[in-house]
This record gives sequence, C-alpha cells and structure tokens, in this order.
Amino acid sequence: MRDHFKILKVDLSAGKAEVIRLEGRNEVAGGSGLAAVVFNRYGYFSRPWNHPEQPLIFAIGPLTGYFPLMSKTVCAFKSPYHDQYTESHAGGRSALSLAFAGIDALVITGRSREPCCLAVGSRNLEIRPAGFLWGLDVIRSGKILRNMFKTSSGHRSILRIGQAGEKQLAMAGINADTYRHFGRLGGGAVMGAKNLKAVVINGDAVLDQPDSRGYADLYKRVFKQVIDTGMMKKYHDLGTPANIMTLNSLQALPWRNLQASSDPGAEGISGERFAKDALLRNIACAGCPVGCIHVGFVREKFMKDNRYMYKQVAYDYEPIFAAGSMLGVSDCFSVLNIMDVMERVGLDVISGGVAIAWATEAFERGLIGPEETIIPLGFGNVDACKKAAFYLGTAANDFYRLLGQGTLKAAERYGGSEFACVLGQEMAGYATGELFFAAQSLGFRHSHLDSGAYSFEQKHAEKDVEKMVDFLMEDEVPRAFLTSMVACLFARGVYRPEVLSECLNVLGYEKLSMNVEQTAHKIRSLRWKTRFACGFDPDSITIPKRFYKVKSWKGPVDPAYLNALRSRYAERLKALADESQTP
Repeated sequence: MRDHFKILKVDLSAGKAEVIRLEGRNEVAGGSGLAAVVFNRYGYFSRPWNHPEQPLIFAIGPLTGYFPLMSKTVCAFKSPYHDQYTESHAGGRSALSLAFAGIDALVITGRSREPCCLAVGSRNLEIRPAGFLWGLDVIRSGKILRNMFKTSSGHRSILRIGQAGEKQLAMAGINADTYRHFGRLGGGAVMGAKNLKAVVINGDAVLDQPDSRGYADLYKRVFKQVIDTGMMKKYHDLGTPANIMTLNSLQALPWRNLQASSDPGAEGISGERFAKDALLRNIACAGCPVGCIHVGFVREKFMKDNRYMYKQVAYDYEPIFAAGSMLGVSDCFSVLNIMDVMERVGLDVISGGVAIAWATEAFERGLIGPEETIIPLGFGNVDACKKAAFYLGTAANDFYRLLGQGTLKAAERYGGSEFACVLGQEMAGYATGELFFAAQSLGFRHSHLDSGAYSFEQKHAEKDVEKMVDFLMEDEVPRAFLTSMVACLFARGVYRPEVLSECLNVLGYEKLSMNVEQTAHKIRSLRWKTRFACGFDPDSITIPKRFYKVKSWKGPVDPAYLNALRSRYAERLKALADESQTP
C-alpha cells in the first residue's frame, strides 16, 4: 500500500489540474487528518470563505474500499457560517468512487468564469460548461448529469448543488447521489461561490489486491460482526427514526421551536409509523451491507387528469425532527413533503427546518410579518412550511436571504435571538440537557456527532463538571481517528481501536497500525489548531436563552451547571490548541 497520499488538485480559474504526491500517511492517516493537512497547505486562514483560492476538499481514508462501512467522505472547507475551517461528512458512492479513481483527496480551488461541471477519473479530467443547469434543483440536474456521464454508473458519484448553493446560502448543502448529503455548515455555498454546479467522480480503475493472506479472514470476521451480531440491526430496521419515541418519552424531543420537549403527536412521526405507512425501500451506501438509508414515498395528485406522481425522499431522525416536531407537524407524509422541498432546492434540512421554526415563532410574536415571510406562518401549517422552505432555499426576498445565512443573523436584525435554537449552527434535535447543549455549541463541527453527549446524557443525570468535560475530550479522540479512516460512525461499536489496528496492519500500514492512539491525538490537535488559526474563539459563542428553559427527564436545565460546562469545555479546547504543534 502507498505510504503517501495521491492528491488531485484542480484549479477552476486556470482550467488546469495536477497530481501531487503528499507525504504524511503515518502522521494523519487520511480523511479528517488528511483534509486538515491539505487545508494548511492550500488554504488561507485570513482570507474569507468565498475567496476563489480557498480550497474545497474531498478526502477518503486508507481502509476505503477494503472493509465494510468505510463508506464516508470528508468534505472540508472554510464555512460561510463563521468563516472558519470545518468539515461535513457524507455517504453515498463518493468514497468508493474516489478510491477506484486512485485519489486520496480531490482539492478544488479557483472560480470558473461561468457555471461548470467538473468530471474526474483515474485517467481523465474535464471541466464542462453547465450554464444550462444553473437554476435547476438537485433532482432535475441529477437526471441531466446522469445522461451526460453514462459510463460506469455503478462506480460513479454525482455531487451537485441546488438553488440554495447557487445563492451562496450558509445553509446550502451538497447533494451526494440523491439520498445522502454534505449538509451542514454550507459546503453547497462554497461550490456556488466557485461557479461549480456539480462534481462527477468516475471510479474507473481498480484497487490494489492486498498481499496479506490474513486480509480475507479479517474481512470475513468484521463483516460477520457487522451483519450477524445485531449491532447494526437498529440502523437497518427502523433506522435512526427509532429515536423519536424514546426522546419524546424522555422529554428530549424539540417541539414547536423547542417551546416543548414532548408531545402526544410524536406517534404520527415515529419510526414505527414511517416504517408501517411510508417506507418504500432500504438502500445502502457503496461498500456497506447494512442498508440504513430509509427511502419513503409521497404522492402528488395532478388535478387535470386525476393521476398521481410518486416522489421518493430519504429520511433519518434529524430531518424528521427538523421538518416535523420542530415545526409542529405530526404526520409522516407531511414531513416527507416538507423535506422534499428542502432537498430539491439543496438546503440542509436540519438548519432549514430550525430556521423556519424560529421564523414561525417570530411571526406569531409579531417581530416579522407577511412583508418578510410572504405568507402567514403557523406551527402545524404544512402548506406554509412547504412554501417557506422554497422561499428560504431560493432566497426569495431580503428576509429569506438573510435567514439563509443563519438564524442568529436574522435574529440580530429582527429580534428574537433569545428563542433562536442555535448551538454554533442550528441544533441537531436532541434536547437532552446541559451536556449536549455545551457539546454541540463548542464542538469542532457544531455537530451532534462530534461526541456521544446526546447518547450519554440519556443515561446519566449527575452534575460533575470535570467528569463530563473529561468525557467530551476523551470521546473525541477515537472519533477523530474513525473520521480519518473514514468510517461510518454507526459502526463505531465494531471498529474499536484494536480492530482498526488489525485492519491497517493487514493492508500493509504497519507503522500506522502500531500508533493508532498517538495518531488519533495528533489528528484531533491538528484539526483544532487549524480551526483556531481561522479565528475560532469559544468564548464568543453564546447559548440562547431558550435552551435554559428546557425541561427533560432530569428536570429543568440548571443554568449554573450549563454555564460551568461551557466555560470549562472552552478552557480545555483553548489549552489543547495552545499545546499543539504548529500545523
């Protein structure tokens, strides 16, 4: 196996590309670690996120294509939310397509003079004009792109943006192969700023066959553990929507912009209800035997001839929360219809739903009116939610354009920051209490998957600040290594450090396999060092007052405890960045 990285760097301004050999496999592994190294080499800490020379990075890991559930790609960039370095992760086919193209990282810089589409493979690269795709949603553009690039469809990945990305909204995601997304923190806006409508990755080569005789046996053992022990059964059966009823019973499911944390209407959007009434099929990311992607259906009636059109929408817990309970919607088909609008325009559903929930409460309080929202908003009003989602994703007026840059930015102008449900970015849907609120607000990606706080807090009620912050700091280290492999985090129970060490060793990465823990610490430090170098200041991040009014199974939120957690976590992160080596 290669002890170096193969980087394909594309300059859209010049219309040229180069293949770069980059050392450092034993220091940063790949994925998250590789993306941070690449940003430090080609990115600019002080230039704005939309500067043409800022890189958009797609990186995979050393186990991609060789072991099950090594199916994610890390997308790294400077975020339009906070103008700092960040990551967004997605499944689909992009990881295996990059691996089969022989590319460890695709790095895109520059800005095309006109809307374009970038297509890459192991032996070819082309930049095609795509002005005819500009203004189209991700579904329509996806159909055209599949006809434009017909070869090797099984190993082909199509990443594209909708109108939200073209408008450079901070909530714009990148659609990955229709049903997966680089959703959070504005990767779609970065593509829009580069005049880049789509990236097509063609995995047209082959992966090297491992020399080790032990590879097949280890693969079988890992595969068997994944499919036979029940560890992944939850994700295949009901999937993450199984969390709906659990969180609702724990008073941890946000309703109506977090004005409540439980509601009898949860049954109508439960995992069981979706599976019984709305599930069409399960599909899987390339290289995954689990099939955790649940695709639901909605039908739309054509009044002229009384016919129906069926639409397919993938659903997970977080989008159901954002387009469902957060908006006061308690019908599974209504949730799918709202999600469908956001998906088509290329909005991150989580941020879009939370933003519309804030706007709905602001409308009800009289802070904004129809001149801003165009139509009256109300919790549970499905038609209004659908229209608002379209207006938001297409930046229909100044209000929606501002809201699309982040809920807090709209609240700064119109008021209502106290009930903006933002923890660094719009919350991920776990009103479990103080630990999670502190964790997401200061986490590296402002993501619920930066740590296991959302899960840990469902089982622990103690208020030991140092113990809880120790948990956050320690839990991040193995996650940083997993996202450098790049593993689906659903498989973290399978891919323990000792198993990852075996996998790396059998593929010939002996040195890396012997230093998993040390490398994990190095990657975690490098990512934070890079984030701080771009201006991250944990003391500047506040937690809106709405979160202090939450009541969960543990009782009301303790403001003093929440503030102490946030302050101590900030101290530990600053200390971590200070002690790290310069990238």
